[in-house]
Amino acid sequence: MWEFLQKLKQLQPESKNIVLTGLTGEAFGEKALVSNGKLVWASVAGGFLEQHDQQIEQVEVNGIALVDGEKIFGEVVDGQKKIVICGGGHVSMPIIQLGRQIGCYVTVLEDRPKFADNARRAGADKVICDTFEAGLEQISGDSDTFFVIVTRGHVYDRICLESIVRKPHAYIGMMGSRRRVAQVKHSVLENGADPQVISQLHSPIGLDIKAETPEEIAISVMAEIIQVKNQDKRGAGYSNEIRDAIVKCEDQKKILATIVERKGSAPRSVGTKMLIMEDGRCVDTIGGGCIEASIVSKALLILRGCAKAPQIVHVDMTGADAEEEGMVCGGKVKVLLEEV
Repeated sequence: MWEFLQKLKQLQPESKNIVLTGLTGEAFGEKALVSNGKLVWASVAGGFLEQHDQQIEQVEVNGIALVDGEKIFGEVVDGQKKIVICGGGHVSMPIIQLGRQIGCYVTVLEDRPKFADNARRAGADKVICDTFEAGLEQISGDSDTFFVIVTRGHVYDRICLESIVRKPHAYIGMMGSRRRVAQVKHSVLENGADPQVISQLHSPIGLDIKAETPEEIAISVMAEIIQVKNQDKRGAGYSNEIRDAIVKCEDQKKILATIVERKGSAPRSVGTKMLIMEDGRCVDTIGGGCIEASIVSKALLILRGCAKAPQIVHVDMTGADAEEEGMVCGGKVKVLLEEV
């Protein structure tokens, strides 16, 4: 697993990177990495996945595909989500906190030292205290970057928007009245911005929940970001917390649990992962409650030598038995357990 994580880290984030895991037959337990339609690594030299490289290079789905009769689980690698907040005023503070809570790397651009300090105290991962022009020169942007423009005036909005629309991004949102936003958009278009990019600007920013306070506005903004983030249906990926735990706790046995199939109203999506440590601690979650307790119990049996890995565990959250156990979400999931 350590070698796999190292290879995963070396992949270019802007490439289409796919992790493949064998679920049945000869392929069971094997892993491979495909980048831009090319096999770049396989866990077993000469194994099933490497032997069927031309077929697995065609797998582009989040979910299960058949390759020569064997089930292969594919997941598009999800990069680190980043939120770049232009402005360090009252609304920015709860956006910083909520962004951190959903696992995003949060950068704040602010030209006023006092407000930059507020952003640091609120927990921003990085604060750039400089002009907005200079700050944005340090931000390259990519398909996992969400830009939030909440400055103190339309002059600064225009400066930020003119720079941001020329960068790769997942989302651009700008706060302001309709009149102020229209003025900024008109000015940016006159300076050569792509009309298609401007047409996709989220402004007024956030979902319409009639928000009034800074905290309510932050919730509406983060709800919109989550909505956009989840539209592409990419895999849940290997979070930084899971990667760090695997590397830092090298001397401790661990089980990686991944949801590989989901039916009905199960709480978490395909690709969601959880790491179970030998001492019973867990990193991340695959849904909580009884589903998680069941998986942890089976993982600990493997870690104690009472069962073998890899194995696929079926959890049924429907029917009377499930209701008695408190599995109120319903649905069914299949969870792959791999020893790390």
